[in-house]
Amino acid sequence: MKLMNYCLGSWQEGKGDGVELYDAVYGKVVATATSDGLNFEEILNYGRTTGAAALQKMTFHERGRTLKALALHLMEKKKAFYEISYQTGATKIDSWIDIEGGIGNLFAMASKGRREMPDDVIYVDGKAEILSKNGTFIGHHIYTSKKGVAVHINAFNFPVWGMLEKIAVNLLAGVPAVVKPATATSYLTEAVVKEIIASGILPQGSLQLICGSARELLNFVDSQDVVTFTGSASTGQMLKANPRLIERSVPFNMEADSLNSSILCPKADPDSEEFKLFIKEVSKEMTVKAGQKCTAIRRILVPESRVEAVRDALTARLQKVVMGDPREESVRMGSLASRDQVKEVQSKIEELKKSCEVLYQNDSFDLVGGDKEKGCFMAPTLLLAKDANASEPHCIEAFGPVSTIIPYKDNDHAIELAQRGEGSLVASVVTHDPKFAREMAIGIGSHHGRLYFLDRDCAKEGTGHGSPLPQLVHGGPGRAGGGEEMGGLRGVFHYMQRTAIQGHPTTLSHVTGVYQPGGARPESEKHPFRYHFEELEIGQTLTTHKRTITEADIVNFANVTWDHFYAHTDDTSFDGTLFERRVAHGYFIIAAAAGLFVDPGKGPVLANYGVDELRFTKPVYVGATIQVKLTCKEKINQEDREGETPRGVVKWQVEVTDEEQEVVALGTILTMVAKQVTGDR
Repeated sequence: MKLMNYCLGSWQEGKGDGVELYDAVYGKVVATATSDGLNFEEILNYGRTTGAAALQKMTFHERGRTLKALALHLMEKKKAFYEISYQTGATKIDSWIDIEGGIGNLFAMASKGRREMPDDVIYVDGKAEILSKNGTFIGHHIYTSKKGVAVHINAFNFPVWGMLEKIAVNLLAGVPAVVKPATATSYLTEAVVKEIIASGILPQGSLQLICGSARELLNFVDSQDVVTFTGSASTGQMLKANPRLIERSVPFNMEADSLNSSILCPKADPDSEEFKLFIKEVSKEMTVKAGQKCTAIRRILVPESRVEAVRDALTARLQKVVMGDPREESVRMGSLASRDQVKEVQSKIEELKKSCEVLYQNDSFDLVGGDKEKGCFMAPTLLLAKDANASEPHCIEAFGPVSTIIPYKDNDHAIELAQRGEGSLVASVVTHDPKFAREMAIGIGSHHGRLYFLDRDCAKEGTGHGSPLPQLVHGGPGRAGGGEEMGGLRGVFHYMQRTAIQGHPTTLSHVTGVYQPGGARPESEKHPFRYHFEELEIGQTLTTHKRTITEADIVNFANVTWDHFYAHTDDTSFDGTLFERRVAHGYFIIAAAAGLFVDPGKGPVLANYGVDELRFTKPVYVGATIQVKLTCKEKINQEDREGETPRGVVKWQVEVTDEEQEVVALGTILTMVAKQVTGDR
């Protein structure tokens, strides 16, 4: 079977015989792959025109709904993906991480897009900056979609997750993708892309696939494109040095394999829960995906006094690992992805032996199914650094089921050793001592993209040392590549341009779709609560009648709420306080403000949804007269759901002033507002 490339809106077969791809369990040829004959320049231009044009007509909410639909579709097809995944040497658990973990990224980013981003194509970043004395000139920041493509060059170990975790964010950003999976396992990526294309869910041009060599692909990227790479640091550095990337200032995000560590706290004795969790986590990271994970634990940092206990406990667990055909129920560890990988890992072990001794290595292992001669199997290997400060354990990575115990003398030494990895994707700290956790965070945070603190309290729900999550940043400094992926909305912004905008608040209100301080506030013709969601305009304002605050108001509010703070109830002495005399409760002022601006009749406003950013800026004393300006600040569309009233959330700026026209309270009130009911609903 020859793998197909999906480019320029159709499936295309590369020229020539291509490279043979093997079943990692039995050594049989499963496919051939080639990209010969593809026009990479046309592929990128097609994405920039057809793909970007289609995606960027969609709002963040529409893109989010598209991602959700795609995730649901792939979940229905996952059984077929598992069958193909077994050929890569992945067990059911390995495949679950790859396949359903990847689909989970689509679900997560779909939710982010629909819940945390506007129903718009512009994302407003942060708060306005007042740049002039009278507030007629302000600044802000916005994000808009880049007009290029995301070029993803992925590693062999996660042929599904590697693709889906990346395209989830670039598609939400409105940027199309060209995916180039590692050739060795590209047959699984191709199977998933076939289902994606067949579903018709994604707009035309938003996803293209290249199976085989990428050759001169990067020679045609441009300044609006973004290139991501996952794999070895050496390959990543070679790609990053491409003259075209430098000439056109093309963003390049690299996630390289690193020498991740796990640190056992000195207080964790062999009988403690943390010690047992540590052993379990390390052994799991050595055997899941046969150690072929960029986040796998390569360095096991343990107190000198715990070396023997850790050695014995780990060896006992590793001896029980059943290897073989991942389809067999008893198998807990499959094979490496290729024979070349086996040779590569074996050569790295020989280099590590220069300063390490072998504690456990079973070359005569048995298999349950699989072909020991033609397959790509390798038993777990546990090493011990004879000198914790020797260079090899801190600079040589065997990308397989291999890890090294490294003894440390004290906390400072543990920090020093963790830092010697020169930048890692993740370190785990196994401790029930919060002081130790903080010390490690301060000491090694600078050298890591993620820190995982494991103890008895979070173990049940914790996702593990080696599990990056779509809501959090995945990447790391130095040897780990210096890049960031996923990270919730942070990941989306890698594919968008942040632009500073300056001008009058009215202009910027129109640009951003959010009312900006000092912008025009036209008085509403009728009470704003009488308008449906679609009818409301940003800046539309109600100026209320006035109310004078009395002593009875304060006393009654104190009695109702039981808030008898001295400033509200004690007239005897205010020396050394912030107040001159009895002051109204801040919460009473905002409640009184609501009494002024709320329209009591039944109408489009369905419910109060909450209060944000509430501030009390000036004391309100007995006799003060307050007034409110209620301004439509922002509108957030919500998806229509069967059986529920169609609605959106409206944010209202509530500005409470006193008789001197000074602001005494400021906040944002959220209301659920019904949409107009049309005949086709």
